[in-house]
Amino acid sequence: MLEDHTTTASSPTEWPTAYPQGYAVVDVETTGLARDDRIISAAVYRLDARGEVEDHWYTLVNPQRDPGPVWIHGLTSDVLEGAPLFREVAAEFAARLDGRVLVAHNAVFDWQMIAREYARAEREAPVRQRLCTIALSKELGLPLPNHKLESLAAHFGVVQQRAHHALDDARVLAEAFRPSLRAAAAGGVRLPLLECRPLTEWADRPAPLIGRQAGGAGGGYGSYRPGSWRPSRKRPACPHPNPGRYEDGKRLKQGMRVAFSGDTSVERDLLEDRAAEAGLHVATSLSRLTSLLVTNDPDSGTSKVVKARQFGTPVVDEAAFGQLLRDVEPADE
Repeated sequence: MLEDHTTTASSPTEWPTAYPQGYAVVDVETTGLARDDRIISAAVYRLDARGEVEDHWYTLVNPQRDPGPVWIHGLTSDVLEGAPLFREVAAEFAARLDGRVLVAHNAVFDWQMIAREYARAEREAPVRQRLCTIALSKELGLPLPNHKLESLAAHFGVVQQRAHHALDDARVLAEAFRPSLRAAAAGGVRLPLLECRPLTEWADRPAPLIGRQAGGAGGGYGSYRPGSWRPSRKRPACPHPNPGRYEDGKRLKQGMRVAFSGDTSVERDLLEDRAAEAGLHVATSLSRLTSLLVTNDPDSGTSKVVKARQFGTPVVDEAAFGQLLRDVEPADE
């Protein structure tokens, strides 16, 4: 099921020259939230440099497995059984993304789902940067009660018609992004752009086919055995003792406990792998023993950020951490 509509509209005359030349506002609905889950529908609103809608596109996708929480997205196995596979829409999807900044609400989720689907199809999504509208609303200081899409939409007077329907969610986000972008341009705000790196590690494992063999209309997560886009493995324990906290201006030292929080340009698993390979202890939670917290959003209210403030744990962003990884001090003998 494919739709394509084109519109034209006028734009303001003054614009920051450093801003991107085009955007692809994206929403995907999925079988769940885990790395093994699949896209079941996708929508793209293409916008010009000033946020005006150029066209939009929508497709269902056959995930070849149970559709997951039908009560949320409303897409049953019967509906999806006749839909195209992702590899069959990958070229058209790529054409919609090509040369544009991917815009999404909680963009790390949409990007990772898209990147994994392209990895499974042995292709790469033509996306080099993404922009999260949650991060942009924080940059603008919008007085929102929370960071849900419905709150952002209400702030700009955008009416949502079908929540958790990819096409309507993308429309709502596009209409809310336009005034956000204009406010950023008027205020000279730096857009919170992050790098997108395609995934290259990929493994194909058989999964039950979609349809009645997978549990009919479905509605839960227990009727299939998930496959994996990447071989799962348990990371070995760090062999070095914890030398204590990181000190600003000094080098990281092998054995330091490092925790990560929030959206990252490099996918979290790969970033953690690099840290472990450098001899650091990758911590899944934050405690008084944590040497360093890596986050691109130190003002967020995540539990790790809150605890870091309480414990006085040093905090650096992803770019600074990448520099520190280049020269990690060996552990004491």
